[in-house]
Amino acid sequence: MKLTFLLTAVTLLSTISLATPVPVKAENPAQVRQLLETGECFGCDLRGANLKGAHLIGADLRNANLTGANLKNANLEGADLTGANLQSANLTEAFLNSATLNKANLTNANLNNTNLYSAEIEDGVLVGTNLLK
Repeated sequence: MKLTFLLTAVTLLSTISLATPVPVKAENPAQVRQLLETGECFGCDLRGANLKGAHLIGADLRNANLTGANLKNANLEGADLTGANLQSANLTEAFLNSATLNKANLTNANLNNTNLYSAEIEDGVLVGTNLLK
């Protein structure tokens, strides 16, 4: 009887601990630091990175994964985001003048009040993108 109770309790606790969501920090801290220090981050994994207000003028973010990243108020003037994945990224009030976004995935990205003067977005994916000014 005690063994049955013990096994039931262990099983129940195991199930509860596996069902509890564990917060995951997706971005790679070393690559975030590399970007902020050098402006070079070709192909970096920056998923979910908090780059709010970052000065990324002329940054090389080609093929970078910025899915869900917070780039609110970031300065990306002249940045190269060719092939970057910006799906569900927050680019509210970001400064993207003269930036290159060719072949970038901007699906469900928030570009509300974003400055896009002279930006290139050839072959970019803009499905569900918020472009309100």
